[in-house]
Amino acid sequence: MRQHKLLSSSASNNRRPRILYLVCAVALFSLLLFAIQSSFFSGSLISDRNREQISVLSNFQSSVQQCVAKKGLGLTAQIIDHCKLILKYPEGTNSTWYNAQFKHFEPLEYKFDVCESILLWEQYRNMTTILTREYLDVRPDGWVDYAPQRIAQLGAKKCYNKTLCEENLNILLPAKPPFHPRQFRTCAVVGNSGDLLKTEFGEEIDSHDAVFRDNEAPVNEKYAKYVGLKRDFRLVVRGAARNMVPILNGSDDEILIIKSLTHREINAIIKTIPNPVYLFQGIVLRRGAKGTGMKSIELALSMCDIVDIYGFTVDPGYTEWWVSLSGFWFGLDNMDFMTRYFSAPRKGHNPLQGRAYYQLLECLGLIRIHSPMRSMRKQDWSDVPSREMISQAHAAAKQLKLSQSNQAGDLGQFGSCKVWGDVDPKKMGPVSGSPDMSDVRKKSNYNKWEVMPFKSLRNEAQDHYIQMQGVSLYKMDGNRLDDLVCVRHPLKSDV
Repeated sequence: MRQHKLLSSSASNNRRPRILYLVCAVALFSLLLFAIQSSFFSGSLISDRNREQISVLSNFQSSVQQCVAKKGLGLTAQIIDHCKLILKYPEGTNSTWYNAQFKHFEPLEYKFDVCESILLWEQYRNMTTILTREYLDVRPDGWVDYAPQRIAQLGAKKCYNKTLCEENLNILLPAKPPFHPRQFRTCAVVGNSGDLLKTEFGEEIDSHDAVFRDNEAPVNEKYAKYVGLKRDFRLVVRGAARNMVPILNGSDDEILIIKSLTHREINAIIKTIPNPVYLFQGIVLRRGAKGTGMKSIELALSMCDIVDIYGFTVDPGYTEWWVSLSGFWFGLDNMDFMTRYFSAPRKGHNPLQGRAYYQLLECLGLIRIHSPMRSMRKQDWSDVPSREMISQAHAAAKQLKLSQSNQAGDLGQFGSCKVWGDVDPKKMGPVSGSPDMSDVRKKSNYNKWEVMPFKSLRNEAQDHYIQMQGVSLYKMDGNRLDDLVCVRHPLKSDV
C-alpha cells in the first residue's frame, strides 16, 4: 500500500513539470502570436502613414512642377517619384561652359531631391548664421579644434592655448546671436550682375526692410536707380575684406560679415572702421549654386520671411536659347564672360546647374527672382506653393525620413540637436570688440544689435523665440539634416 502511494506520488510529481512546460509553451506561443499580430498591425499602420505622406509629397511635387513650367522661362520639371525630380533645359540649349575636370560640356538636366531640400531649408530658416562665443563654448572642442579653422595664418592647427584664438576672434565674436530668425519681414539680396543695368530696380530694392550686398559692389548715386542706396548687410570673402575701407565709407551702420576666415591683417583693418563686423556660420552646399551670392541668400533666409533676389543672372539659358515673353522674343548674351554692373566683363561661368537650383528654390517658396527677362511681365507669386502646402510637405518629408531610418515618433523641433548647452545669464561676455580699438572703432554701433531688448524685435520674431523656448540652433558642419548645436537661453529673463 505504501509502495502504491509512493508510485502515485511520483507520477503526480512527474505530471506537474509537464503541465508547467505546457503552460509556458502556450504562454510563449501566445506572446509570439501577439508580437506577430502587433508587428503586422504596426507595419500596416506605418504603411498607411507612409502612403499618406507620399500622397502629400506627390501633390507637392505636382505643384512644384507647375511652378517651374510657369516661372522657369523654358525649364521643365520631370517627376521621378514623390521626392526626386529632374529639371531640364530646352532641347538645343547651347551649353557653352566646358568642365575641364570631367572633360565635357555642362549637361542640360539635373536631378534634385525635393524632400531633402525642403527639410534642409525649412530647418535653415530657424538657424543662427553668425559665429558666436556661445557656439565655441558649447561645441565639443570648439575652441581647440574648430576656432583655428576660422583663423588664417594662425601658426597652429589647434588652440590648446585658448588665448591664442581669442586674440584673433574677440574683435568679431559676439557672446550670443546678434540677429534672430524672422527679424525682418522683407529682404533684398542684390548680386553684382551686369543685368542690373538693364532695369531700374533701385526704388524697389530700397523698399525692403533690409538689403544684403556682396563684396566690393559700390552703392552710390551713379548706380542708385539700378541697385538702390539702402545698405544693411554686406557679405565678403577674405580677399575683398582688405578693400572695405573705401567701399564702406559713408555707411557706418552697414554690417560687414566675413564669409570665410579672418587673420591679423583683416583685424587691423576692422579696428579702423566703425562698422559692426562678424564671421559667417553657414552650411556647405555641394551643388552648382555656390559663391558669395548663394551665401548671402542663406544669410537672408535665416533672418527674413520674404527674400527677393536681384542681379544674379539666374534665369536659364546661354547663347542661342531664345525665349518668348508675351509674344516678344529675346536672345540671351553669351555668358562665357560674366559682367558686373560696376566693372568690365571678366572671364568666368554661370553653371546651368546653379540656375536650375535657384529656380527650384523659388518654387519651394524660399526666394523670389527678379530679372530683366521677368520685368516685361507682371510678377505673379500664386504659382509658388502656399506656406500651408510647404508646411504640410515639410511635415510629411520629416515623418517619412524618420520611418525610413527606423526612428519612432516625431522628435519635435529639437530632434536634430546632438549637442546641448546652457547659457549662464551672469556670464554672457562682453559686446564684440577689443580694448585696443581705435577711437573710431569704439563708436561702433554693436549695441544696436547685441544688447537689443527682446521687446524691440518684431512680433513674429518674438513669437518664434518663445516657440523655440529660447533655444538657438547652429549647424555643426556641412549640409546634413542632423548634428545641430543647440544652446538654451534663459527665456524669462529675455522676455
